Amino acid sequence: MSLLFLAWRDPNSRAWFPIGRLEATGEAYEFSYTQGALEAKDRCNFEPLPMFPDFHTVYESDELFPLFTNRAPASNREDYFEIVEQLNLPSSPHDPMAILARSGGRRATDAFEVFPCPSQEEDGFYRIHFFVHGISHLSDHAREFVEKLNVGEKLLVMWDMQNTYDPAAFALRTDRENPQDRTIVGYCPRYLTEDWRQILTGCGTPNEAEIRVEKLNPPSTPLAFRVLCRLEGCWPVDFKPCSGEMFRSVATAATSPE
Repeated sequence: MSLLFLAWRDPNSRAWFPIGRLEATGEAYEFSYTQGALEAKDRCNFEPLPMFPDFHTVYESDELFPLFTNRAPASNREDYFEIVEQLNLPSSPHDPMAILARSGGRRATDAFEVFPCPSQEEDGFYRIHFFVHGISHLSDHAREFVEKLNVGEKLLVMWDMQNTYDPAAFALRTDRENPQDRTIVGYCPRYLTEDWRQILTGCGTPNEAEIRVEKLNPPSTPLAFRVLCRLEGCWPVDFKPCSGEMFRSVATAATSPE
């Protein structure tokens, strides 16, 4: 995984913005802000991060920036392999970019999240893993259904257009024979919704695009890492993920952070 995006959620409106790009070039790491950061600044008073104080600069480092290393578990942690298992990753050499791509680097102490930009796979399909969002905001009744999900179970996507926090939100619900067992169990990450909308409308039939539960972690796991899903679909003609205006870098020069 060589390209990740950094997203920020406004604590007041709860709107998400892709505000930065992290790229591993093979020789160094580069971080730059995106147009999403400027939109977040205009709409929600987002300020540049202390390590990256200039919106229009490319920051370079031989090592992964602390903002990101602090979001990926160190390989010498006692629970490192337990975390890797929760993420359903192979126990291969430590790769913080791969861990961040799968975990999102989410922390309870701030409003940032890391996510990958998918590339077309060899079989021509679009695939990405993600943890279900919004479980903590569900009712007790709905959370009971989260505990009853099954690995391999298909979840349906519902456009939650009357969501007061995010009219573009995609809710996820169970697809069970008994109508009483059909309930919302969370939400797609906000950064996936625009791409997923294009996949849903660009694929020929609903069966060409689906979400399935890939791993269920035990109740002792934080809700943010409880349900790991895989989103898979066709790759529509001329489809370019993460190509919207908010993903475009605004950087103009290169420097190294102090």
